[in-house]
Amino acid sequence: MTGDDQELMAAAAGGDVAAFDALVRRHTTKLYRVALRIVGDPADAEDVVQEAWVSAWRSMAGFRGEAAPTTWLYRVVTNAALAHLRRRRPTVPLEPEGKVESALADRSPTPEQAALSREKVDAVLRAIALLEPSQRVPLVLRELEGMSYEEVASVLEVSVAALRSRLHRARVALLAKLEELR
Repeated sequence: MTGDDQELMAAAAGGDVAAFDALVRRHTTKLYRVALRIVGDPADAEDVVQEAWVSAWRSMAGFRGEAAPTTWLYRVVTNAALAHLRRRRPTVPLEPEGKVESALADRSPTPEQAALSREKVDAVLRAIALLEPSQRVPLVLRELEGMSYEEVASVLEVSVAALRSRLHRARVALLAKLEELR
């Protein structure tokens, strides 16, 4: 099935399994990346995404279209990840991968610079993993996933002003964690 996300959401809300499957195929990778950055463990992230899709299917009829479908899906996966963290804290720090590397790493011309850049990326990701979920989630969505302030505020169900405040506190905490790791 083809179509934009709004059409797919409307069809899935009406019980169209093919439309829901198209949404799953289209968005699972992005949702997994968010879940991984929040929970810190690949196996746990897979579980969170699975839980999020089950929850999304069950509550699809409740999608009112006030937010973009992707924003709604980010909210569902974020809530599932936070619920997972409340049940069990991660025990292994995050390993850098994919988009995060490109978002944080410099394009280093020499091997020495590349190694130094890699160390910086690793340190930032370790520091993010040590933050409280209330600080980690907005940072992951805004800085690593590149969502707009409005999208992140919608996912977290807060005002943009409140989000900016949370991000400021998260960035300050991140800097403190980086200092601790040094």
